[in-house]
Amino acid sequence: MKPRADTISPAPHRLYTYTLAEGWTIMAGRTDADNDQLSLRIARPNDWWFHVRGMPGSHVLLKVPRGREPSNAVLRQAAAVAAYHSKARSGGSVAVSATRARFVNKPKGAKPGTVQIRRETVFKVRPALPEST
Repeated sequence: MKPRADTISPAPHRLYTYTLAEGWTIMAGRTDADNDQLSLRIARPNDWWFHVRGMPGSHVLLKVPRGREPSNAVLRQAAAVAAYHSKARSGGSVAVSATRARFVNKPKGAKPGTVQIRRETVFKVRPALPEST
């Protein structure tokens, strides 16, 4: 007898997690399903969301604790992580889209990992991981 579909637990999501020196947490998806989980379930409205422009890559989330705001340097570090976890990793300067997580949504019927964003800010950064991980 086959188990019922609602009793099968979904595959666990594996995320890359980095901690910056100032205590900020950055998370990046490994697969399209992880990207969906990160962008649509884990993200809170005030968190920052990043993705390299025009190429496949991980969705990256900068967790923003209540009452704090990241500096421009922290946002650029998160953008550099998004560039690193993309097909543009070996490129020089890479354009990375950023927006608050509240402006990220999934179009109805879209495949995993596909989202639409509004109120985009673009950072030009070199792909890199944070020094303290």
